[in-house]
Amino acid sequence: MPINYTYPEYEVLRNDDRCISCRVCDRQCANEVHSCMENKKMVSDDIKCVNCHRCVALCPTHALKIVKTNHTYKENANWSAKTINEIYKQAGTGGVLLSSMGNPENFPIYFDKILINASQVTNPSIDPLREPMETKVFLGAKPQGIERDKNGKLIPNLSPHLGISMPVMFSAMSYGSISYNAHESLARAAKELGILYNTGEGGLHKDLYKYGDSTIVQVASGRFGVHKEYLNLGAAIEIKMGQGAKPGIGGHLPGEKIIGDISKTRMIPEGSDAISPAPHHDIYSIEDLRQLVYSLKEVTGYKKPVIVKIAAVHNVAAIASGIARSGADMIAIDGFRGGTGAAPTRIRDNVGIPIELALASVDTRLRNEGIRDNVSLIVGGSIRSSADVVKAVALGADCVYIGTAALLALGCHLCRSCHTGKCNWGIATQREDLVKRLNPDIGAERLVCLLTAWQHEIKEFMGGMGINSIEALRGNRLMLRGVGLNEKELEILGIKHAGE
Repeated sequence: MPINYTYPEYEVLRNDDRCISCRVCDRQCANEVHSCMENKKMVSDDIKCVNCHRCVALCPTHALKIVKTNHTYKENANWSAKTINEIYKQAGTGGVLLSSMGNPENFPIYFDKILINASQVTNPSIDPLREPMETKVFLGAKPQGIERDKNGKLIPNLSPHLGISMPVMFSAMSYGSISYNAHESLARAAKELGILYNTGEGGLHKDLYKYGDSTIVQVASGRFGVHKEYLNLGAAIEIKMGQGAKPGIGGHLPGEKIIGDISKTRMIPEGSDAISPAPHHDIYSIEDLRQLVYSLKEVTGYKKPVIVKIAAVHNVAAIASGIARSGADMIAIDGFRGGTGAAPTRIRDNVGIPIELALASVDTRLRNEGIRDNVSLIVGGSIRSSADVVKAVALGADCVYIGTAALLALGCHLCRSCHTGKCNWGIATQREDLVKRLNPDIGAERLVCLLTAWQHEIKEFMGGMGINSIEALRGNRLMLRGVGLNEKELEILGIKHAGE
């Protein structure tokens, strides 16, 4: 029998005086952690626990809690327990380590080192309860000037735009990586809120076509589920070139998840792996990208704006400059904290740059080149609160994408086991018994509540700054100050240090 070199990461603590052996934990755990012995005593197999908290949340007598094990190796500043355990796993399997839900490492979070300025005497604040406060955003290329005909009437030659009620949208999460119920929750919430959600690279289920006006349809390298009707039903089209959780790496949905409607929607056989290679094999230059942008515009009669999504990497400003000249209407930039259903752990934790630095760098370059109004900027990669939204807009974003925050609203507990397909909360799974745990009515309601709260807070922030519209906040870095940042970081962010 092979030696198990690792100790469980978490331990399930059961209070036997409270436990009534109702077996709720046993029935609710997709990872088969809990079981009942012949004497009706409940026991736990800690090695299987992923700390999803399903058992803790539903235990009727609060007999359970999950704690991080205090088992330790001999102290070594260079070789942490995490590193040692990962080597043991790879030595035993020969496989690539996979992880979910974004980079958890202790890198700087620049949003937490940026403070927002406030009005005082000479620039009075605005009361958002009694005075108009505009959170609506229009996304797309802005006109360079006004044209009139010989009679003085305006010539309506605007490129296609998106109008959303607040500078927040739901980011790309594909059908297959998340459940149908999760997709429906996002679609319904987007429609009610007056914003948009993104299909991700897995196509769109026919039953959700009715939400087309609230949908961004994505075209990735695998072209899964892409056809003329799909392209024309969405409010916008997004070309996915990369994502923050795994820059330079393609997508992979295992064959066991390609079943039923997922197979039909993606237009591939059941049981076959859905692999999106890292590169689009028809795009090797900005000129190639321009061809795809205009092919998509052509097939939609030039009625749909086109977004190009890229990962935040070291030369992102130069890349964005080229995209702004490709004919794209918007650029979406995904930072290294971005979540995903599965990514190679080493890539997730070591590749990419923070979204705050990428955003500021791109906005500055496009302004310096005089092409900032050619495109709108959408940013994602761990936008966690309304404060992050306000700071992102002040750094230059027109709008933000949220993914992990939306999944948390649906009940996700960040147990980081999405790639196993055993999500106990019915989100990142296709198992029918698990999917039904997420009620789309409740899911949509919780998403609406979350973003309604954020919208109120955004108005409060703007009122405190003496600003009454998102447009007046966009790129207004004078309203930001840094704390604990070095000169180079302040220079890239384009902000002053607190006290200046």
